[in-house]
Amino acid sequence: MDKKKVIQLANAEIFQRENRILSGVNLEVDEGDFIYIIGKVGTGKTSLIKTINAELPLFSGTGKVLEYNLPGIKSREISELRRRLGVVFQDFRLLTDRDVYENLYFVLTATGWKNKLLIKERVNEVLEVVGMTHKMNKMPHELSGGEQQRVVIARAILNNPEIILADEPTGNLDPETSEEIFNLFIRLNNEGITILMATHDYAVIAKKPARTLVCANGKISDSENNTDELEFENLLESNI
Repeated sequence: MDKKKVIQLANAEIFQRENRILSGVNLEVDEGDFIYIIGKVGTGKTSLIKTINAELPLFSGTGKVLEYNLPGIKSREISELRRRLGVVFQDFRLLTDRDVYENLYFVLTATGWKNKLLIKERVNEVLEVVGMTHKMNKMPHELSGGEQQRVVIARAILNNPEIILADEPTGNLDPETSEEIFNLFIRLNNEGITILMATHDYAVIAKKPARTLVCANGKISDSENNTDELEFENLLESNI
C-alpha cells in the first residue's frame, strides 16, 4: 500500500524577497518519514522550512503540503495548514511574560480551543510527553536551554500535528541535552509524525542515519534519489 504524500515540491524556486536561494527543488515526503536537512549557513535550510510552512510564498513551480497548494495559498488556508504543522525553532520564541502553562494555554486558545477543562487536560498531556509537568509554573528564564526546547516541542505537538518542522532544534544545546531532545523527536516519529529536521549536529546524524537533504550551491541533493553514493557522502561531509 502506497504511503500518503504529505509534501510535494516540483521544479520549485525558493526565494527570500528578491533573492533566489534554491532552484529546481523536487521533493516528495511520505507520511511518517524522518528527514534531515543539512547545509552550511545561508544555503537554504531555513528558507525550505519557511516555504513548507507557507511563511515564504512559492512563486515558481508547484508545491503541495498536505492538501494545500502553496502557490497562491489564501490567508485562511495558511492558518488551517499551520494548525496541522508543528514548528520547532532554535531560538525558542516562548512568551517571556508567561509561565510554561500559560504559554501553552495561549496557543490552544489562539487556535480555537474554548473548553478550559479540555485545554488543561491537553496541556498536561503534552507536558508529560516531554517530561516537563513539574516545571509548568516556571517562567521561561527560569528554565535551562534544554528545558525551554522541551516546552517548544510540547507547544509544537499541542494540536496533534501531522508534520513537525524543526530548524536547528539542538543548535544551542550541549551534547547530552541534544541527544535527549533528539530522542524525543525519534519517539514522536515512531508515533507516526513526519519529521523534517534542519541540523548541523553530525553526532546526531551518525547515531540515527536517515534520508538526508543537502542544501548546497543553490540546489538540493537527496540521499534517496542519489545514484552516486560516494559523491553524496563527500557532499554530506563537506556541508556539516
